[in-house]
Amino acid sequence: MQMAFYAFYAIAIVVLILHFTGWLKRNNLEWLVLALAVSVFPVVIFLR
Repeated sequence: MQMAFYAFYAIAIVVLILHFTGWLKRNNLEWLVLALAVSVFPVVIFLR
């Protein structure tokens, strides 16, 4: 479980970096930021 928790945060950091560099917007993947925001609370509750 701990490995999945760290993997989630690694993916979250990558998504945020891509968001702030503008890569997500250029490739119409901006919805990944919203999916990440929605998934934060369940991940923290169930994987921690």
